[in-house]
Amino acid sequence: MVENLDFKGLPSMAANKIRPFFEEVMQCCPEKVHSVYVTGSAVTPDFRESTSDVNSLIVLNDLHFEFFKFLAPLGKKFKSKGIAAPLVMTPSYIQDSLDVFPMEFLELRLIHKTALGPDIVQNLEIDPVLLRLQCEREIKTRLIGLWNGYISSTGETDMIAQLLYRSIKGCMPLFRSIVFLLGKLPPIKKMDVIGAISDNTGIDKDILIKALLLKESPIKNREELLSLFERYYGNLETVAGMVNALQQ
Repeated sequence: MVENLDFKGLPSMAANKIRPFFEEVMQCCPEKVHSVYVTGSAVTPDFRESTSDVNSLIVLNDLHFEFFKFLAPLGKKFKSKGIAAPLVMTPSYIQDSLDVFPMEFLELRLIHKTALGPDIVQNLEIDPVLLRLQCEREIKTRLIGLWNGYISSTGETDMIAQLLYRSIKGCMPLFRSIVFLLGKLPPIKKMDVIGAISDNTGIDKDILIKALLLKESPIKNREELLSLFERYYGNLETVAGMVNALQQ
């Protein structure tokens, strides 16, 4: 089965990273493996070899401890090579969990590459009612997290910048889900996601872009950074209100 691994369409850097891992995984109980997927940034134009881990999903016909015993030691070997610990699920677990994790499974449906086996995630049915509820919970949690993080930063500009950057990166699945709820096809690239959420909600695209670029273009001026934080928070509040209104 190893010779059937398909990485067509992936960035060559990502494919070269994940191939040895999958080849080792398939040495254990290949008959138990239903399908294997590459997920996350490695499937998108945002992948960066120096900073991006390669994420994956392994779907087993059924869970068994021998596979986990085999898989666990591989973590240490491949973590330093930029391979994140894979998610391991079964087809029944996926179907039974769509009501609990609609946002995560929508993200998986949108961003994956099937490396082996039948693709059972491309047509996952996402309940918009449950997705809207998770979006509301997610954005309200993020708003609380921003204020808690700001207080914990004790005013240190570096910590505030990191807080904003982590927040906007973490909002990508949320923004894609909101675009989906509005009846549009969610984009994949981060800049396109920002454009789509701005176009559909009227929030300030430039503020979100500044937050996303903080890692490579840090803002050193304290007042400018605090102004960005305040305006960024205000934009998320606007989105939260819009998500809340979707239930009416």
